[in-house]
Amino acid sequence: MSLNALPLKIPDVTVRVLSYIRGALSVKTLEGVASVVAFVALWQAAVFVQVPYISNLPYPADVWNSFAEAARTENYWISWAASLKRIFVSFLVAQALGIPLGLFMGMSRSFKQILFPVFEIVRPIPPIAWIPLAILFWPTEELSIYALTFIGPFFVIVLNVMQGVASIDVSLKRAALSLGARRIDIFWKIMLPGALPSILTGMTVGIGVAWNVLIAAEMIAGHTGLGRMTWEAYTNGNIPLIIVGMASIGLAGYLCSGVVRFIGQRCMPWKNRF
Repeated sequence: MSLNALPLKIPDVTVRVLSYIRGALSVKTLEGVASVVAFVALWQAAVFVQVPYISNLPYPADVWNSFAEAARTENYWISWAASLKRIFVSFLVAQALGIPLGLFMGMSRSFKQILFPVFEIVRPIPPIAWIPLAILFWPTEELSIYALTFIGPFFVIVLNVMQGVASIDVSLKRAALSLGARRIDIFWKIMLPGALPSILTGMTVGIGVAWNVLIAAEMIAGHTGLGRMTWEAYTNGNIPLIIVGMASIGLAGYLCSGVVRFIGQRCMPWKNRF
């Protein structure tokens, strides 16, 4: 057999790199880049022709220069690190407490009857309304920010998980019991997988709510973070830096949502087939 007839084995690392490049150059990615470019071009044109109200905005080039200047300072990256740390800790605690609570409330009617009335009274209170109480209750401003950021996604995840469990067909549970399944088996094989889409939906919505609450809390009670940086830019009248802060918040939220979506794809691989 000649050497040309031998199969060429490509290393796994090369295959992964090629797959990432292929994904980066996909039509979906290019469409997203094109939409961003079109938005910036429209922004440039609106400021240039002096569209009412929009003409008060700076040009995209001024915002880019402000970003380049801010990126060279340590305070900018400290703000990123502070906000991401607060989001990670608060969101993780909200999921660790909210998912089990939602499962129990969805599975146990008596448990739901005891807790749901209190839950429904507290849930409509906007997280921003908790700010004065959080500042007074918690010993430090940092803990108050963590508590406020926890409240936002907590109620979202509990409600989604509870409704996800309630939507599972009861005949599946009855069929498993008739076949001799234990309750622990029903939980792991039916209830948890059946509620998984609702859990991921609650996480996706909750991460956005967490960022909304965090930025408001940082503006009012924080000394660091992207929200505080944006507020200080406002008090100093630095409009380009305000937009830099807003864009940084949007990018940070986008990255966090991407992580949640990645977790969802890994936990529910069967959805990727459709």
